[in-house]
Amino acid sequence: MEASETSKDTAESRWLTEEQQKAWRSLVALVTRLPAALDTQLQRDSQLTHFDYFVLAVVSEHPQRRIQLRDLAEYANASLSRLSHVVTKLEKAGWIRRESIPGSRGSHAVLTDAGMDKVVASAPGHVATVQALIFDGLTDSEVSDLTTLSSTLLAQLDKAIAAGTGQA
Repeated sequence: MEASETSKDTAESRWLTEEQQKAWRSLVALVTRLPAALDTQLQRDSQLTHFDYFVLAVVSEHPQRRIQLRDLAEYANASLSRLSHVVTKLEKAGWIRRESIPGSRGSHAVLTDAGMDKVVASAPGHVATVQALIFDGLTDSEVSDLTTLSSTLLAQLDKAIAAGTGQA
């Protein structure tokens, strides 16, 4: 690439403002450090990753502790491949079982009694960690602001991904 092409590309780039850069770096720190802290607590206390716990918790909240895998993948913001790998791990532990859906290629994830016991035993430590890491430092108004901001960011993320941004 010639120098003039590089200059042209640089001139046309949309750079972050100083405030955007500050916000971006803060967000990156949050999305990097929070999952690690959640994983550390859950692995130490319950031998689960945060994703494992989230999958178990989502299934536990559905009627008859059952949800179709493709719907569970959507709730968990995961590919079916990643989810299938985790469900296999949770099956081996005896916490989830798969049930075929008659007349369909799909299947349900069903939380076993042992899986429900695992969620119930893991929840207090997880909730205490979430409280300590996030909510103990926020006012009720800030929690409301966080909800609004998170929803807005997720909507923008979904819109941009649907438009092809960030995809291979």
